[in-house]
Amino acid sequence: ITPAAMTIVFLGITIGTIMTMSSSNWLMAWIGLELNMLAILPIISKPKTTRASEATTKYFLTQAIASAMMLLSSTINVWHTGSWSILELKNKFSTTIMALSLMMKMGAAPIHFWLPEVLQGTTLQTALLITTWQKIAPVTLMYMISNNIQPTILVSAGILSMIVGGLGGINQTQLRKMMAYSSINNLGWTITIMAFSPNMALMNIFTYIIMTTPIFLMMTNMSTKTLQNLSTTWTTSMTMTLSIALLMLSTSGLPPFTGFMPKMLILNELISQKLTTLATLAI
Repeated sequence: ITPAAMTIVFLGITIGTIMTMSSSNWLMAWIGLELNMLAILPIISKPKTTRASEATTKYFLTQAIASAMMLLSSTINVWHTGSWSILELKNKFSTTIMALSLMMKMGAAPIHFWLPEVLQGTTLQTALLITTWQKIAPVTLMYMISNNIQPTILVSAGILSMIVGGLGGINQTQLRKMMAYSSINNLGWTITIMAFSPNMALMNIFTYIIMTTPIFLMMTNMSTKTLQNLSTTWTTSMTMTLSIALLMLSTSGLPPFTGFMPKMLILNELISQKLTTLATLAI
């Protein structure tokens, strides 16, 4: 891909996300997401390998289905309310479909199946883009409609994402798949608290993005793609290996690290809302 083409592609990704975040109309939000999706496809398919082509196809089909569900949801809502406004999503059936489509866009369980496969089939830089920047637009939309979504749906999907993310990463030797399951787990925390404190959900996702970015950048710098690679890098770059280890502990939410802060606040909020059982499950 030429520099000019890359500039157009990155402009598409940026403008698509900004359009979605700043729109108050479902059609404009949908156009922004579509622009974003079409712009990232050339980046995923850039390595000329079978795995990259497979990853591109999986990403495209999943996102296209999620976009179709978004249009269906907003159209049904227009029939009932006569408004395309994002904040006017009042119909229960529409909100349920919309919540599922946004979860599919983000890669939250139970519609998470595409994320580990797509990340495994692409480069580390693209994996970073998918796990960070591509989450911003759907999370913003979910934040805007969080008051209208039934808490049961959000909490069920959140708890399921935590379980899938936690168990899915156990037997992995591929770092990209581990990071994908870490992303699913973190989305679980974000979606669960979205029902009770949307601002805290935003804080959680942005803390995760800030922690994940240096992990991927260091893995790119050291060309490490498996745990085996990572275990031998300490001979060449001890500082970077130690940094990755500490960042991974932080991402998992262990007490002295930054990643523990949003999790502690989320658990505190759940307990204060008399949801002690839910907080215990989350732990």
